[in-house]
Amino acid sequence: MTEWIDLRSDTVTRPTPEMREAMMKAEVGDDVYMEDPTVNHLQERAAEIFGREAALFVPSGTMGNQIAVKSHTHHGQEVILEEAGHIFNYELATMSAFSGVMPRPIAGHDGVITWNEIKTRIRPKIYYLSHTGLVALENTHNMAGGSVFPQAVADEVCDRAHESGIPVHLDGARIFNASIATGKSVVELTQKFDSVMFCLSKGLGAPVGSLLLGSRELIERARVYRKAMGGGMRQVGVLAAAGLVALEKHPAKLHEDHANAKHLAKALAEMPGIQMDPSKVQTNILVFDISGTGQDTSSFSQALRKHRVLANGINPTHMRMVTHYDVHRDDIEKTIQAIHSILETP
Repeated sequence: MTEWIDLRSDTVTRPTPEMREAMMKAEVGDDVYMEDPTVNHLQERAAEIFGREAALFVPSGTMGNQIAVKSHTHHGQEVILEEAGHIFNYELATMSAFSGVMPRPIAGHDGVITWNEIKTRIRPKIYYLSHTGLVALENTHNMAGGSVFPQAVADEVCDRAHESGIPVHLDGARIFNASIATGKSVVELTQKFDSVMFCLSKGLGAPVGSLLLGSRELIERARVYRKAMGGGMRQVGVLAAAGLVALEKHPAKLHEDHANAKHLAKALAEMPGIQMDPSKVQTNILVFDISGTGQDTSSFSQALRKHRVLANGINPTHMRMVTHYDVHRDDIEKTIQAIHSILETP
């Protein structure tokens, strides 16, 4: 039977044989006691790659982001972020439930918010107003179609926020995609942020896990909050071993995912009823409008399933497709054929 072509997300990647072997051979210890040598090596290596003092292995990107929010803020403050961002939309209001802070979202353009927009939302330091405790950016931006946050804009946000005494966190779940797309190192892309979270389990292909990076003092606080959120893990070196393979080997492969996404985008742009601007596809995520086809995304997704292609809508009119290392060029061609077939069916 034909394999499914899964374009729902890059979280669906399966561990490679090299990862499985590393997991089998991993040396382990109790990570709550900070005695798992493989976890310690992963954290040290991640900190080295990003030019940071320390890093913390966490089960998920959501936990990493929320630990960062808690580490930078205190109850009654506000967090400025982009309104379509992951922290605001897909992390279950944990910033309010766990950290006691309130989001103050800004509508961005392709996921980008500028300092000029941010500074108008910073609360005056009057005792009866909630104060701004953190600014959070996202790079690449998931719901903006994998867009790369412009470096000059990010640097200005960090510089001006720091002048105002406000820390800045980066949700860098797919920061290695941004690195490949721009040709800039992850150090250059992230050095001005006070903390950075990146995922091992998306384009890098590990089965689970993310890293939170920052100063040694920040990571010491973060370790406390990881435990408070139920993230204290034991002999987790079996997972860190796969993460090390992902971190060391897989960033170099991301350009293939980007090329496949751009190839698919060009084909979609030529199809009747579909609105797709290929020039906006910078990395491995595509968001395209199917309203002109007369279908909604639920029926479109069901039609794709009949061709053994999996993809989801993000609202009734817009589909999202994500390329990754388990999707090859011939899978992209089959997807293009499937969509042609759907559009030709009365």
